[in-house]
Amino acid sequence: MPGKDRKGYQVYILFMKMSSEYKFYIENNSFYILKQYKYQEQNKIRRNNMKILNKNLRYGEVTIQVTSEEDLWYLSHTLEELDQIKGRTERKIKIGEGENAKTVRKPVFLELILEKIEYEPENSSLRLLGKIISGPEDVSNGSYHSFNLEQTDIITIKKEYWTRLQLQKLEEATEEKPTALIVMFDRENAIFSTLKKTGYQKISEIKGDVQKKADPSIKKSEFYKEISKQIQEYTKKHEIKKIILASPAFWKEYLVKELPEELKKIAILATISDVSETSLSELVKSPQLTKSLEHDRTAQEIAELDKVLEGIRKEKAFYGWTDSKEKIESGAAETVIVSETFLKTKKMSGQYNQVDSILSLAESTGAKICILTQKETCQKIDSLGGIAGTTRWIIK
Repeated sequence: MPGKDRKGYQVYILFMKMSSEYKFYIENNSFYILKQYKYQEQNKIRRNNMKILNKNLRYGEVTIQVTSEEDLWYLSHTLEELDQIKGRTERKIKIGEGENAKTVRKPVFLELILEKIEYEPENSSLRLLGKIISGPEDVSNGSYHSFNLEQTDIITIKKEYWTRLQLQKLEEATEEKPTALIVMFDRENAIFSTLKKTGYQKISEIKGDVQKKADPSIKKSEFYKEISKQIQEYTKKHEIKKIILASPAFWKEYLVKELPEELKKIAILATISDVSETSLSELVKSPQLTKSLEHDRTAQEIAELDKVLEGIRKEKAFYGWTDSKEKIESGAAETVIVSETFLKTKKMSGQYNQVDSILSLAESTGAKICILTQKETCQKIDSLGGIAGTTRWIIK
């Protein structure tokens, strides 16, 4: 017993203290002492999705609150000229006359007609310029003002008509999920980030201390198992559909061996110079990654398009505006796919309301609606009239 042998007791106490910080291995009659990995979970900046505070489409009004930089990107794709914008802002007001006059910034509530939209992603800036149509007495109607939107700002957007595409963008902003998980790693460090349409967000980091004199194969195996475990947790939590594994040299091979088969199928391998913030930024902008993810989005749309083409061969499909309208009105439509270019063309020609009404009818009968946005799929569906779909039964 350690209590009867002071020297033995000291060794016992030292062992107990070390056991919380070190792992012990015995292999081939050799005793290894390896320091355990230290986990550094970063302070997560939670992505608060855009908040829709009020939606009154009868009057064409939607009130939203900006909660992140990503919301500015969505708004830049939703707003258009002649929209009416109202909200609280700051404006320079001249007070006094003559030599005693001075200019101060005063909080005011203004409504304006939008004339110009300036979005600068590199500065996370969205500037909305327009002519004032309503405000306090000391602000002249017809003068110009600009809203510089920032986080926590609340604005009301009023449109003559909200298109299905615009409403879809707002819905995406309120429930957006990551498009991919990025894992940058070597034999000592691993950085986990989520990738979204507007950029990446670093969520956590694992650091492993390498024991130089210990058997590196033992350390390496344990470390990649821990990375694999984290990948599985994040994939399930964020419903990830694509994983980017990026590392210098050949480290990717060791990690891939530790992944389950279902995750290997959605993994993209990439090479980086080192595990750093700079390399992460370069990776996100790389043609290799952009092409891979673009292909993935296109593949999803192609799958929907292929279902329609297969339906045409089996006489269980329709295409073109007239045929599509007829099948939807009869309740025969099971799925409806429509190109973004078709919707924009109809809007410019003043026929969008009719199209949107038909798509709403399709939804009310239980049909699935898919709006195609990729160039490749849009071109194919446009050759069929811009709108098509499958039916619930064979067309006689």
